[in-house]
Amino acid sequence: MNLILLDPADLTTGGLARVSDPRRLRHLREVHRATPGDRLTVGVRDGRWGTARLATLDTQAALFSELVLDRPPPPPLPVHLVLALPRPRMLARTLEHVTALGVKQITLLHTRRVEKSYWQSPELAPAKIHDHLVLGLEQARDTVLPTLSCEPRFKPFVEDRLPGLLAGKQGLLAHPGMDEACPRGIHRPSVLLVGPEGGFIAYEVECLLAAGCQGIHLGERILRVETAVTALLARLG
Repeated sequence: MNLILLDPADLTTGGLARVSDPRRLRHLREVHRATPGDRLTVGVRDGRWGTARLATLDTQAALFSELVLDRPPPPPLPVHLVLALPRPRMLARTLEHVTALGVKQITLLHTRRVEKSYWQSPELAPAKIHDHLVLGLEQARDTVLPTLSCEPRFKPFVEDRLPGLLAGKQGLLAHPGMDEACPRGIHRPSVLLVGPEGGFIAYEVECLLAAGCQGIHLGERILRVETAVTALLARLG
């Protein structure tokens, strides 16, 4: 936790902040080994970040005073990530990675090679999703939560929603065997589409290319989804 992310509800009168959830308290004690008087890096969700002094810490709560929130969050990566829903364990890690890299819009998509059972995973519960996004923000010293939507039907997404997402943006379809290499750096907002383990099927690739996406690749190596997504976003950023 490179930043202690405060919810606006944590802020109290007198310029203080109170943290009481077990995860953050455990991190303060076991990782930061914080003691009263320490100045720590804090930020307010969807707001600014800076430092605060730890006034008190016990098993029930931590109280912060002297909040100095004088820094804006880092600029977002102008990429809307459309990701074929990964396996639950991989989903958790991937959400943390892409959030740390600055992605602010995420769409989880059903494709032919996505197991239908994945959509029933507890990892898709809103509270679980929120926890993974927060972990990514804390890693990167960011405060702005991404928005996440789910598209459990491929064809309606491509026909009805994708054209709107692509308006004024470039669509980048990451898939092995495409003609162009992933560009280094982007100069305008983009929609990046990444398939599941095994990739998009040929029909899906045809639909996405016909919708106006440009096919790109990362070379000859076939990577796991979480590795490929991280590598793509690092190159685009």
